[in-house]
Amino acid sequence: MILTRGAIAAAVEHGDIVIEPFEADRISPNAYDWRLGDRIRVCEGDELDAAAATSVTEHIIPPEGMVLRPGQLYLGVTHERTHSERYAQMINGDRSIGALGIWVHVSAPLGHVGHAIRWTLEIRVARPVRVYPHMSFGKIVFLVAAGAVSSYQNMGQKYTRTSGIDISRLYEELR
Repeated sequence: MILTRGAIAAAVEHGDIVIEPFEADRISPNAYDWRLGDRIRVCEGDELDAAAATSVTEHIIPPEGMVLRPGQLYLGVTHERTHSERYAQMINGDRSIGALGIWVHVSAPLGHVGHAIRWTLEIRVARPVRVYPHMSFGKIVFLVAAGAVSSYQNMGQKYTRTSGIDISRLYEELR
């Protein structure tokens, strides 16, 4: 079951959902409208290797924006940090971003119950497009979990301690 606008607002008020920074007018009928952060990492090289750490260059997105180019993998970050020990979260780009030819966070939209992060975003573009820091970039929905709840933060998984843009850590399993 997906939370509605009123249920999201009530859950934030009761502390069951944490969104930092939070702006009540960013709650839409069934989601919270999240923003792109102010940094992007560009993945280097012509070939990525699942068994090795990805080399990246980090850029601050200036107020006048940054042009993203096709054929490049970008890792961005949400402006907001979200957390809930009660609800699972799903993040997606939105229609406005998709209409610009931006594909964002297609492969890993699920934030488990207990996830407490600024989301790392996988970003690809169809054509050159200028993006700006803190622009609206997508929606996050909150889902009721059925059954016994386990906090992701207590499971010792790879991505529990991320505070920003995180590269793939699959190489840790392939050693």
